[in-house]
Amino acid sequence: MTAALVFGGSGQIGMALLERLRAAGYDVHALSRQPVQAPSGVRWLRGEFARMPPLPDAVDAIFSCGPLDRFAGWYAQAHIRCPRVVAFGSTSVHVKQHSGDPGERDVARRLREAEALLFASGQERGAAVTVLRPTLVYGSGRDATLTRIVRIARRFGRFVLPGGAEGLRQPVHVEDLAAAAIAATSQSATEGRGYDLPGGETLPYREMIRRVLACQSPPLRLHAVPSPLFRVLLAAARTRGVARDLTADAIARMRDDLAFDAEPARRDFDYAPRAFAPNARMFGEP
Repeated sequence: MTAALVFGGSGQIGMALLERLRAAGYDVHALSRQPVQAPSGVRWLRGEFARMPPLPDAVDAIFSCGPLDRFAGWYAQAHIRCPRVVAFGSTSVHVKQHSGDPGERDVARRLREAEALLFASGQERGAAVTVLRPTLVYGSGRDATLTRIVRIARRFGRFVLPGGAEGLRQPVHVEDLAAAAIAATSQSATEGRGYDLPGGETLPYREMIRRVLACQSPPLRLHAVPSPLFRVLLAAARTRGVARDLTADAIARMRDDLAFDAEPARRDFDYAPRAFAPNARMFGEP
């Protein structure tokens, strides 16, 4: 039986990956910081990179679905024998590298350095490493973007965007990411490479939000307002503890096209993400 070790197994991508690994017949070990009721067929380990529990001496594949920089730092020092490593990063490595926000630039730097360390560590020990960079993740009701927007819209009965929020987006479903991680392990072309993983449809930011709100029950309203009015409304929302981390750079990016090429992933491991057809279950219950 093929053995796999999954870091971040309790996260939104990790849970979807565990289901697919079990269905594929893997012997699965999963690690998380908090206690989790282990699904059938999963050996759940509680710990974190600074206090790692006993791990298997060897596995056939390691999957990282949590913070890439922390995993890369651990892997560089680890002694576990494993020929195949697949780790999730983020397209933020591209998007935020020139941000006006120092915190966002630091995110991009840490992602970039983590990728480099991971590839170098794999080459040093003769392991095949692949990095997967999702775009805007959705599907489990646990993401920090679309699900949070739905919660805000439910609270106020509507959601407001600044005018011109028409930058292109490619939301990607967690199930498509889980399938991609497993597919990447079986193709030699993916060894030592990183792939951007957009969703199967490219659409304007405003249309993406409109579809998400329209699928709620009852449907939630979307309003586009001039930027000066949006700033006033945002300031009022922040006084109520809403959207305090929505930076000026994040607002400006609503007008930017953040579209990525899926062709390398299609070519090398038949990546075929679904179009964006949201339903209310994907964003949690009211």
